[in-house]
Amino acid sequence: MTSQLIVAFAIAVILILVGVFIAILVSKRKKKGEPVETNYYAFFVMGISFLPLGIVLSIVISPGFMGITGLGVVYMIIGLANKDKWRKSKTKFLVPPENRRK
Repeated sequence: MTSQLIVAFAIAVILILVGVFIAILVSKRKKKGEPVETNYYAFFVMGISFLPLGIVLSIVISPGFMGITGLGVVYMIIGLANKDKWRKSKTKFLVPPENRRK
């Protein structure tokens, strides 16, 4: 029981640190005047990832993991509802045509 408590506490501390880090990044961007743009395509991809993960975990481990399935559904809905706002250039990480092998 104590090992589960330690793991839960460690996860909570990690989540708090990540939240503080994200808050610092957002506040620095706001000070620079750069608009903080939401990447709705990332919401869709996370929803696609969380949906099957939650289903598998709820079947294999515990029905308590249905929350992850619900989170996946919500993320997919948010992503699909804002499909017109997905970033237009998803190909910026690809190699430009002039640098490709022939």
